[in-house]
Amino acid sequence: MRLKPYLGLTLAVLFVCAAYSALAQTVPAATEKYLPFAIGAGFSGYNPDYGHGHLLGGTLWIDYTPNRVPRLLRGIGIEAEARDLNYGRSSSQPPNLREDAAGGGVIYSWPRFRDFRPYGKFLMGFGNTDYGSKITQARGHDSRTVTSMGGGVEFRAFRSVWVRADYEYQSWPDFFKSTTPHGLLNPQGFTLGALYHFSRPHFH
Repeated sequence: MRLKPYLGLTLAVLFVCAAYSALAQTVPAATEKYLPFAIGAGFSGYNPDYGHGHLLGGTLWIDYTPNRVPRLLRGIGIEAEARDLNYGRSSSQPPNLREDAAGGGVIYSWPRFRDFRPYGKFLMGFGNTDYGSKITQARGHDSRTVTSMGGGVEFRAFRSVWVRADYEYQSWPDFFKSTTPHGLLNPQGFTLGALYHFSRPHFH
């Protein structure tokens, strides 16, 4: 993927926040302490909004959910996400069609249920796409700042392992203005995956 520098920067910020949070807490002996991270991956199927068909690929997630927040903010967190759609092209699509995106933003999980969590999210990041024409064999490449909205549900499958069903709708601005309404490219699709939540208590 061409977005590794951006993803690395996003992950570095998340880890710095986590380290700061850990250092700021003074925890007495025999008090529960939780690691506020979840890491996971999934399989994605998307409508790339380029031609008629679909693209398949993989998605990576890293979620950070602070432990100590006011009651009204419980369930709010930060998500870093990276996705590479490069497989399963339809026959009507260019053979080089590819869409990559990576970024981060806010995620909110409703914490009312023990083994079931609906959530919503808003992300911003960067996207790269390769595209072309099957008729002229011309090929192109473009990059954009991408905004994404979405949501889904998580189910606890086993202890700290949660299964996630995720939907996301993206906006790539100023793209193919002559052929796309309002110059927008709007890929959207679903991802099915799993995350490991580092939330089991540790005692000190």
